[in-house]
Amino acid sequence: MGVTMRAPCKRSGEKEEQEEGVAAAAGRLAGAPEAEECSDVDSDSDREMEGIHGPGGLVKDTVYLRSCQAHSGVPASCFLRQVSTPELNLRHHGLGPQGARALASPLTSNPYVKRLDLRDNGLCGAGVEALAGALSKSSTICDVDLSENQMGVVGVQAICAALTVNLTMQKVQLAGNSLEEHAAQYLAELLLAHTGLKSLDLSYNQLTDHAGEILGPALAENTGLTELNISWNHLRGPGAVAFARGLEANIFLRVLDISYNGFGDPGASAVGEALKTNNVLEELNMSNNRISAVGALSLGLGLRVNQTLRILVEIQVDREFDDLASSVKVLLPALHVKTAAHRVEYRKELLPVFTPSLPASVPK
Repeated sequence: MGVTMRAPCKRSGEKEEQEEGVAAAAGRLAGAPEAEECSDVDSDSDREMEGIHGPGGLVKDTVYLRSCQAHSGVPASCFLRQVSTPELNLRHHGLGPQGARALASPLTSNPYVKRLDLRDNGLCGAGVEALAGALSKSSTICDVDLSENQMGVVGVQAICAALTVNLTMQKVQLAGNSLEEHAAQYLAELLLAHTGLKSLDLSYNQLTDHAGEILGPALAENTGLTELNISWNHLRGPGAVAFARGLEANIFLRVLDISYNGFGDPGASAVGEALKTNNVLEELNMSNNRISAVGALSLGLGLRVNQTLRILVEIQVDREFDDLASSVKVLLPALHVKTAAHRVEYRKELLPVFTPSLPASVPK
């Protein structure tokens, strides 16, 4: 799995983008079939509501079109087609901050969309800020993907604040957003405040040791999260140990991916200690964490006591670890220890993918 890289967000260079958007929007809104086909709808079509259907089966959303015009944005035909469906998929559309601002208004009151996918749109901090306001008020959106949008600390602060007050949200993906240690405090506050959040993806970021020291205590106190992916970060040394101690106290998490972090032997030992106490975790991916046989033995001592872990993914295996795994299997026959030789089959044995429940208020 890779992360798509876009050009860095411009803090003061939005003028060119706005000028291009104005020109394009003028043409689209003035002469596009989408706008013209709405002309034969009665005056009630001006009401601020989604779900107006016109000729050809395309969804006509006058709120969105007006919002695009107000924010000098180019209307996305995909939005017009999907606005009355449970999933709105706009990934890789290059919306940018202006496009995000245009989306915010119609999303606030949309009664249909349950899953919002805006991965890889170059939203930057400004665009995510605009969407955060809409997400804080939405009563139907419970699954959002904002990965690969260069949101930075400005965006993560806004989105965490919005989600803290919106308990409808159950699944959030923030992978590949260059989130560093300054973002950790906002993420920790989200973990402490949002008890309804079930799945969080923070993979492919730049969370460091200090971030681990902040997130660890928050994980210990979290009461709801069942799946966490924090792979491909920089949790090492004291940060890895602090994060593992959070796992020790957590009583809800079932699936944890901490692969590609560099936990090392101290981190592996801390995870082993956590597994002695934790009686909830069922899947743990610790692959590519610079763990030697010494760290693997410490981890194995925790496995010997733990009674709930079903799947452990660990890439580096030598004879000593293999012998340890065999002895643990005698005590825990249901445990699957996945190594490089079987790693391709790993995803087939995962727990069922988390699926947010449909809020009662969503029309059927």
